[in-house]
Amino acid sequence: MTTDGNGPMTDQSEGHSNGSPKRKIRIAGASGGFTDRQRAIHSLAQCDVDVIVGDWMSECTMSWHGAAKSAILANGDISDRAGLYDPSFMANLTPALPLLEKKGIKLAVNAGASDTEMLAKAVEAAIKKTGLKLKVAWIQGDEVLDVVNKLLKEGEKFENICFGGELKDWGFTPVAAQCYLGGAGIAEAFRQGADIVICGRVADAAPTIGAAMWYHGWDREKDFDQIAGSLIAGHLIECSSYVCGGYYSGFKDLFDGCEDIGFPIAEVFDDGSCALVKEPGTGGEISVGSVTSQLLYEIQGPQYYGSDVVAVLEGIMMTQEGKDRVLVTGVKGKPAPTTTKVGLTASGGYQAEFHFLFVGLDLEQKAEWTERQVRASMGKNVERFSCLKFTLNGYCPEDPRNQDVATVDFRVFVQTKDRSLVIKDSMEVPGFNRWCLENFLQSAPGATIENDIRQSAGKEFFEYWAALLPQKDINHQVRLLWDGKTVDIPPAQSMQLYNTRQWSYETKDPVDLAKFGQTTRGPMGWRVLGRSGDKASDANLGFFVREDDEWDWLRSFLTVEKFIKLLGPEYNGKLVERFEIPGLRAVHFLAHDHLDRSYNATSTYDGLGKNVCEYIRAKYVDIPNVFLRRGRI
Repeated sequence: MTTDGNGPMTDQSEGHSNGSPKRKIRIAGASGGFTDRQRAIHSLAQCDVDVIVGDWMSECTMSWHGAAKSAILANGDISDRAGLYDPSFMANLTPALPLLEKKGIKLAVNAGASDTEMLAKAVEAAIKKTGLKLKVAWIQGDEVLDVVNKLLKEGEKFENICFGGELKDWGFTPVAAQCYLGGAGIAEAFRQGADIVICGRVADAAPTIGAAMWYHGWDREKDFDQIAGSLIAGHLIECSSYVCGGYYSGFKDLFDGCEDIGFPIAEVFDDGSCALVKEPGTGGEISVGSVTSQLLYEIQGPQYYGSDVVAVLEGIMMTQEGKDRVLVTGVKGKPAPTTTKVGLTASGGYQAEFHFLFVGLDLEQKAEWTERQVRASMGKNVERFSCLKFTLNGYCPEDPRNQDVATVDFRVFVQTKDRSLVIKDSMEVPGFNRWCLENFLQSAPGATIENDIRQSAGKEFFEYWAALLPQKDINHQVRLLWDGKTVDIPPAQSMQLYNTRQWSYETKDPVDLAKFGQTTRGPMGWRVLGRSGDKASDANLGFFVREDDEWDWLRSFLTVEKFIKLLGPEYNGKLVERFEIPGLRAVHFLAHDHLDRSYNATSTYDGLGKNVCEYIRAKYVDIPNVFLRRGRI
């Protein structure tokens, strides 16, 4: 692709199965988080792509970096700003810089965290050191603690979008707040001539939206379907290899090459449709199943909210156009919402956990014995913990094949605002660690403690509050490092106010389950695929099948009532919402506040909501034999 700094000078087109050529931009997804593989940007720069995007941030890392910045500012010394942006990013980017310049590939990333300017200048320094001429811009406006405090004084409630309640009643003092900016600033940075755009906290799909808006010249005031299509394309590639088979419940067919699942490339066309392909010569696959799995990840309802546009999901269609190529169509768009999501971080106190290992018989009685002993050691200090949980996790099968499989975890988890309960300056002072340890010699038979008990020493944890912030109050700007210019990005004039809660419904024309004939009781996952994720403390779960008759069965069988029954003791009594995507044979649920305050504060194993779908797929249901004869997933 050749550009003049303001947009593309040459067109690209490719025929589809229907024979219609469409102009396209090829956008590669290099990272879904700071734990992703470091080879990504360099590897993708060797492919035929126009833009590389990536996300090094999440709600949990936003809290970490935001709290770190607050601590630095509180100490009054801003000279040591290490750790305020993603520490792994430069090692990923630097080897690829010569290729980016040589091939004219642009880059837009979420990596700046709480010091986007600092990271942008580090990138610029690396470019100059390499003797290159790439231009760097950065996006400003996501840090909004001052805006939140101002609006609080003016009466803004900042209701929690997961579990309700007003911010003033939270019980914690925010130390950081970041809102989700859209892609309009990224588009403008490219129009101004930037080659690399560093963002702090734009929405996960915003780099793709910005690249497509710039390339195709879409009007944010009227091209809603097109921009919504790029929002979905961005959602599909924002988590890198997820869409290529990572976390895919059909993974058993993908063992060949699973050591190196490819990174995705989205071809975004001028009408907003997109085709998904993957990095050549790698493992995994691009299939309707793998793409559906990623689509269903971390959505919240029939409308997918972005800061630039709202995408309506119910009409999405996917077509397998060939090996490792899926066409995505049917996305409809609505004007941008008047608000955007804002995440507030506060110090929640301190937490610790202690793990006993039990083996074999009478596990429930061994757990009860140990809990009674630990509670007795704590005495009245029990009341000083804001959270105290004893959980027996796992079971011993009949006639266990070895000792390890017969071993289970008995977890004692605590949280408190009183540091002295879990962090000791002297071992002579009793505390959580001691109250668990001192019962070791009067334990239940076979009880053992882990040989690494550092988790019992305690650590600081952070509470997270998700709310909505008016876009009109955000100072969204593009900063150009090469000439010092600042460009303001005003909110769209066409914004609309949307209800906080989306529509929810059961299937409109359920089928009598008896029509499917005889059934066999077994795990739902024998025939049903699925995916789950987190949005703050909400958990979303999407389930889908591969055949039309299975879709009639799934949508009729999997009601809200049935879903709650399958959750069993995991159901917290909160609201569960449901909608369908017929073109993908998918049913989606949003379980409000299922994750206990989100990742950084959660007392559960499944802080990111990634496991709950697999739990439901393992639950036994009556599956029609006609489906089972097709085999098991």
